[in-house]
Amino acid sequence: MPCLGVTTVASAPPPRPHPALSRASSLPSPFLSFFLAPRVPTAVSATSQPLAIGAPSEVLRRNVLSTLLSTSAVLLFGPKRTALAETTGGAFREYIDTFDGYSFLYPKGWIQVRGAGADIFFRDPVLLDVNMSVDISSPSSSNYKTVEDLGPPEKAAEGVLKQYLTEFMSTRLGVRRESNVLSASSKVGDDGKLYYEVEVNIKSYASNNELAVMPKDRVQSLEWDRRYLTVLGVENNRLYALRLQSPERVLLEEEGDLRRVMDSFRVNKIEA
Repeated sequence: MPCLGVTTVASAPPPRPHPALSRASSLPSPFLSFFLAPRVPTAVSATSQPLAIGAPSEVLRRNVLSTLLSTSAVLLFGPKRTALAETTGGAFREYIDTFDGYSFLYPKGWIQVRGAGADIFFRDPVLLDVNMSVDISSPSSSNYKTVEDLGPPEKAAEGVLKQYLTEFMSTRLGVRRESNVLSASSKVGDDGKLYYEVEVNIKSYASNNELAVMPKDRVQSLEWDRRYLTVLGVENNRLYALRLQSPERVLLEEEGDLRRVMDSFRVNKIEA
């Protein structure tokens, strides 16, 4: 897949906790803040570290968890009026948020993580670095009419990449990030609305001996390599971002599910 841009990021100011772990739900999404107004980048640490995989037992464990977590077909979540419903295929569930106005499918074996800071957050219970979330701009600070307000897809992709790199800034010595925009495109969903899809890759390199005096002793090696997929849509004068991530090493295994989630994402008019 061709690359549209390359970025290298070095060390940054002291980090704050990652927004997926610390942000209160009443605050505007830091991921979408790049599109709302120019802001001074806030250094935050990365999310979970990659897990070693490869043993067949992990596949069995995932299947067992999937069975245990799919015993009920419809669940209601308090005043947000959200619902989970089984799809006809049985491998996915549909998440519908009628309060904030969006919906998507997700693998039925994934679990919801509460208090993660995003409007909603799901992850694979075994491969924790395979996850998804939805961020929404604040209704009081945004007045979007269409996703084209972000500019063409390529410009929106630049904003998405910059925000990811801001989130992953690190104060550790010898840390280096490399990133590429792999694709940026637009599509019209079956609801007749325009969506942008952005795909980026970010690699993190670090030295295991960053305090060494001699440069030859500060050799950097790859610590993680991830694919980030984002779908942007506009409705109710707000910008919605569906964010998915996967380590590159398991992307071939997970890609079908991730793209099914991307294709299913819809923003919906909120009923008064």
